[in-house]
Amino acid sequence: MTVRRQITGFSNPTVKALRALREKKHRKAAGRFLAEGLRLLTDARECGHLPEVLVLSESRDPHPLLEALERAVSEAGGEVIETTPDILAKITGKGNPQAVAGVFAEFDASLATLDRTSANIWLVAQAMRDPGNLGTMLRTGDAIGAGGLILLDDCADPFGVEAVRASMGAIFTQRLARARWDEFESWLRGGDGQLVAASLRDAVPYRGAPYAAPCFVLIGNESQGLPEAYEAACDLRVTMPMKGRADSLNAAIAAGVLGYEVLASLEEGAGSARQG
Repeated sequence: MTVRRQITGFSNPTVKALRALREKKHRKAAGRFLAEGLRLLTDARECGHLPEVLVLSESRDPHPLLEALERAVSEAGGEVIETTPDILAKITGKGNPQAVAGVFAEFDASLATLDRTSANIWLVAQAMRDPGNLGTMLRTGDAIGAGGLILLDDCADPFGVEAVRASMGAIFTQRLARARWDEFESWLRGGDGQLVAASLRDAVPYRGAPYAAPCFVLIGNESQGLPEAYEAACDLRVTMPMKGRADSLNAAIAAGVLGYEVLASLEEGAGSARQG
């Protein structure tokens, strides 16, 4: 039987500790992060990730997925807390919070945890500062069947509340790694892997370009793009047409456009190989 701990006071130490996870320094110190929403937490459970602490709103509506989640957390030895909507809003920082939130242990984000042969496409973000863009890239990676997202240099925190929300659960389906450029380049060149970036330097049209698996799609900083040395290190540079006045795409949108083109190219190549 599930045992729920009731919290009714805003000054409760647990409320303060959970609320603090909205700040990067506290997340880093605790090695924990917040996620909210039944769909997102259900995706996490189905991917093998259970929250260590499950926080339920006392005004929630009954739902079989919520019951299954609560049961799984309890059976795994996690804590289940029931509180008011106002306190849940204070914890999540959202004026109209969803009925459930969870606290998860951060993942091992070292390059050594990645198996490059497990997927044909990987997304790579360099110095991406917008957590919404980062979360959207995770979601895009899930959609195109990417193996994960590699964050280079000084990127936004993927475990921040905004990034987790924008990922729509892909934070749990995609592998994550963080590294400096020199560390990544050394790792990449230690095995198979084609590094591709959108560029104007010696670039070919992105449609019909010679993509090869595993393909690492490199997207640069939102305002400055990729450093010249990073572009020069790429195996393939491609260009996407700009028909209007804009001279570039949003970073996350560029990742989606290029990612789907790589996916189509690799699938077409695989189909041709089977027919041959």
